[in-house]
Amino acid sequence: MIPVNPFLDPARQAELYGDPSRLSGRSNALMRAKTSGWPVPDTIIQLVKAHHRRAERLGVVLDIGCGRGTSTKALAELLAPSRVVGLDASSALIEQARTRIRHLPGVQVSFLQGDFHQLPLPTASCDLAVAAFCLYHSACPQTAVAEINRVLDADGLAVLVTKSLDSYRELDQLVAAAGLDPRAEHRESLYVAAHSHNVTSLAATALDVVTTESEEHQFTFDGHDHVAEYVATNPKYHLAPSLYGNPHAVAAFLHEFLPDRPLTTRSTITYVVARPGGEPV
Repeated sequence: MIPVNPFLDPARQAELYGDPSRLSGRSNALMRAKTSGWPVPDTIIQLVKAHHRRAERLGVVLDIGCGRGTSTKALAELLAPSRVVGLDASSALIEQARTRIRHLPGVQVSFLQGDFHQLPLPTASCDLAVAAFCLYHSACPQTAVAEINRVLDADGLAVLVTKSLDSYRELDQLVAAAGLDPRAEHRESLYVAAHSHNVTSLAATALDVVTTESEEHQFTFDGHDHVAEYVATNPKYHLAPSLYGNPHAVAAFLHEFLPDRPLTTRSTITYVVARPGGEPV
């Protein structure tokens, strides 16, 4: 039996996002390794200011797949709309986002738990919809794009963000070489449903694409201990039960089988900016 891509497997979502510490540990390890590439929230803000017809007086901004609230906070602080709504399927991540964003003067921020295939917002109610690093969690991202189109006001804007299929391939090579997961290089990309090469065409199924921009981000991990913080809870890899979720055990394994040295890896981040379209094609 071919294993289901973990990002597309409903049975694994509680494991992946039910405990925010796992996501935060992995994200923090990756951000500490980052050596080049603009912060994604900052780039989203720049694109909105460049392409939205009324960026200085936004009403409702929807942050789809808001996770722990990093982008939600940036949208609220740097765009100062009247309201920001963060939406995520994980109640645990929403609670962490609420804790992060307590009081922002002049901006109402609220959070909803929901499915981006059926956005819990009225038609034409949003001036801006952002979907960053979430469309690849859908087996049918076209449905989510159609919903984004539905909730956008006629003068609204959408910004969709994803990664390249070959993101972090150097980590795959390391994991395979160490024997942590000998088939790591051959496993399906986590981003197969919505990636840098198909996201523009996905957007065009319901939206009118304005521009697509890509930037390579580079990351250098200090050594095995740093790598292990990222690898231990990465759902792409098939680790032994004693290793999965245990960075110290993963680091010990790496130290035993490979010389310790820094590791540089890359990911292309792609942004699609689009306006509301006509009927989905």
